[in-house]
Amino acid sequence: MYKIGFDNEKYIEMQSAHIRQRIDRFGGKLYLEFGGKLFDDYHASRVLPGFAPDSKIRMLIQLKEEAEIVIVINANDIEKNKVRGDLGITYDLDVLRLIDAFRNFGLFVGSVVLARWQDQPAVIKFQERLESLGVRVYRHYSIAGYPSEIDHIVSDEGYGKNEYIETSRSLVVVTAPGPGSGKMATCLSQIYHDHKRGIKAGYAKFETFPIWNLPLKHPVNMAYEAATADLNDMNMIDPFHLEAYGEMSVNYNRDIEIFPVLNAMYQRISGVSPYKSPTDMGVNMAGNCIVDNDAVCDAARMEIVRRYYNALCNRRKGNGGDHEVEKLKLIMQSAGVDIDFRTVAEAAKAKAEQTGKPATAIELPDGTIVAGKTSRLLGAASAVILNALKCMAGIDDRIDLISPEILEPITSLKIGLLGSKNPRLHPDELLIALSICAVHDPIAAKATEQLSRLRYCEMHSSVILSANDERTLKKLGINLTCEPFYETKRLYHG
Repeated sequence: MYKIGFDNEKYIEMQSAHIRQRIDRFGGKLYLEFGGKLFDDYHASRVLPGFAPDSKIRMLIQLKEEAEIVIVINANDIEKNKVRGDLGITYDLDVLRLIDAFRNFGLFVGSVVLARWQDQPAVIKFQERLESLGVRVYRHYSIAGYPSEIDHIVSDEGYGKNEYIETSRSLVVVTAPGPGSGKMATCLSQIYHDHKRGIKAGYAKFETFPIWNLPLKHPVNMAYEAATADLNDMNMIDPFHLEAYGEMSVNYNRDIEIFPVLNAMYQRISGVSPYKSPTDMGVNMAGNCIVDNDAVCDAARMEIVRRYYNALCNRRKGNGGDHEVEKLKLIMQSAGVDIDFRTVAEAAKAKAEQTGKPATAIELPDGTIVAGKTSRLLGAASAVILNALKCMAGIDDRIDLISPEILEPITSLKIGLLGSKNPRLHPDELLIALSICAVHDPIAAKATEQLSRLRYCEMHSSVILSANDERTLKKLGINLTCEPFYETKRLYHG
């Protein structure tokens, strides 16, 4: 059952104020490395119920008069056609998507940086494409000995070789399509160039997770480890912070490992480093905005179990391995949960066993669990949505919201003209049919009014659903997991 555990408005106000303080600390210019997703942070909204997926962008909108965006993309990712797993698009296309999205929010996108430039043909074409669209582009080069050979890196042959990014605002938000793009190096390169020009500038990092002022084994921080199990990230007590201040704070292995190098670079550039620990570099205020710790802990534990199911399915699809699954098992044990924590999973499996066909179950906002079975005209995912809408609207289960007279022509079209082998309606097709019925049928209209209440509901399927079904359920805001089995024994599952 969904419970609010996070004060989103307090977060937006506190976060923007804290960033302004950091800008002032450095004399009016700050390069802010922005990790994670800026306007579609669904992981944060799941583990911090009440956190809106667009919270970070709303916070930046409060700073938009003083902020500009620099997007960094690793040239090798362009050459390799690297794909964002959650969106299914290549990193270079995601740069275009990000520019459009930022502009739609009224934020100024100053430029794009092509990091680790090595004259790759695909990257040259991408630069030409960006420039033809009116986007400023800068080249940053691979630096021999990075990140260990400080003397070479912080020199005219290292950072000095990079093209200087012309910026006009006091807050420069440096973001990227994904990890490993070169955000931190871009920030430090700019500080090097600014220092040579006599411009005062600083660097800070904005990562939502792990949350530095929550305990190491807090479920929210363990959920971050679960989310990055494929990267083998690990939360750790920040030893530099403990030594400097005698206080416990949480960071993760990669930031702790790179801090001595980053600190040495900063000292070489400016003569002194403003930070004594990786935690000092951060500006994250999320931990101060938790208002119901029990609700947040339950949500984070559920996320860990969801990640475990997702890893099982990814392994079945050939997109993951045993290591990720075994790591998530250990995280579940540390969090004190197992798969039984996800009650909708047991309900879906029980329905499948009862009917002998794929089944689904969904937990509604009041805690009621509703199941759906596979039928001649509806897939299990479509059936459970229909049943859920009936339940929330108080509609008798025996009433047909969509008459067979409407369903039959749709299935005939799918099989006959469109050549589909599956006559059953997918969730997107079901919702279109239901919305048509709602025009003249007040009962169907009453059911469609409940659609927004499906957001944040937990759902489980006894089989792996199609990519199309998953996309529709995600758009509805439903948290889906599946058993790691396919409905059929076919080799190809499109």
